[in-house]
Amino acid sequence: MFASVKEQMDFIRKGTVEIIPEDELAAKLQKSLKENKPLNIKLGCDPSRPDLHIGHSVVLNKLRQFQDLGHNAILIVGDYTAMIGDPSGKKKTRPQLTFEETKLYGETYFKQAGKILDLTKAKILYNSEWLGKIDLQRLIVILGKFTVQRILERDDFTNRLKEQTEISLHELLYPIMQGYDSYAIDADVELGGTDQKFNNLVGRDMQKKFAKDQQVVITMPLLEGTDGFEKMSKSLDNAIGITEEPKNIFGKTMSIPDTLIYKYFELCTKINGEELRQIKLDLEEGKVNPRDLKRKLGHEIVKMYYDNDTADKTIEEFDKVFIKKEVPDEIPEQTINEDNMKLTELLTFTKLTDSNSNARRLIEQGAVSINGKKVTDVNIIQDIINGMIIKVGKRKFLKVLK
Repeated sequence: MFASVKEQMDFIRKGTVEIIPEDELAAKLQKSLKENKPLNIKLGCDPSRPDLHIGHSVVLNKLRQFQDLGHNAILIVGDYTAMIGDPSGKKKTRPQLTFEETKLYGETYFKQAGKILDLTKAKILYNSEWLGKIDLQRLIVILGKFTVQRILERDDFTNRLKEQTEISLHELLYPIMQGYDSYAIDADVELGGTDQKFNNLVGRDMQKKFAKDQQVVITMPLLEGTDGFEKMSKSLDNAIGITEEPKNIFGKTMSIPDTLIYKYFELCTKINGEELRQIKLDLEEGKVNPRDLKRKLGHEIVKMYYDNDTADKTIEEFDKVFIKKEVPDEIPEQTINEDNMKLTELLTFTKLTDSNSNARRLIEQGAVSINGKKVTDVNIIQDIINGMIIKVGKRKFLKVLK
């Protein structure tokens, strides 16, 4: 049923930052192989936002790798812990979500995670199933296993104390409640980004304090966004959403800095082994044009979330628009009954821009064209002609009908 321990370890190590401790993982795999029994691989996620991006896919891909090796993937949606809010990396208390919001976001998370995981084989749980049953007596027992000093070891709390920034009492409960998840499901391995290391190690401690076998903690790197600097985030507008249109996924991938090409291949695609090593070597020795590798990268990512035919068509469309400077085959259409409009108002009316001031800025930057001709006069009154093509930026097109 399972590959050898060496083969599994080689596969698991791909892209990881730490395996804590590695010898325990090897021992667990050996026992799994001997007993022909899969390990329980845990990934917890708090549905604080409903949309997933490829930064989230880094740990989801690792969970899928464990599935492919024959182990049990257990995806825990923290509908209870999300009401606390993970303090990891936060300089202030996060806004609290309602239980109803966490359930709604959790359902959306499942659907999107299904683009990566085999949901027919994954076990999907809400931690309200056990956290919701904890009474005060049980909570006192759990809290008695940990000290305030242990919880305050995390840098997020230490820094906030130094800066005299408030720490709400409920935030101190977060790592303990997440750790209790590991105890509740008998996790053998827990996955998480490097920012989750403290929380996941608390889970390891929790199991020990309740006399259970301790989980191994595997941390994955955080993925920088398309800007190349900040951690990928929808709020920073540097994210590539896994449910975005293929052309947007491909276009954003083409915009990443060259320095991130290998990291994206390693963490966001299924390419591994010799092919991955060759990509790294070609980049280091300058044997390949980075643009060509980005095209391959974009194709691989679109293929992961859609299919190969869609990825092929996306490249063809990209070349048509950005290399051959042609109009896409399929663009939105909108009927306008006016004879003419001020261009800034036209762009806002058609939702090509979100405000007149933004429209002015884009026009001044030379980012707006009508029928292939750049327009730079912010005061121009535009004649509304049936069939005219408006282009804003690199990717927004609109065909006007009358």
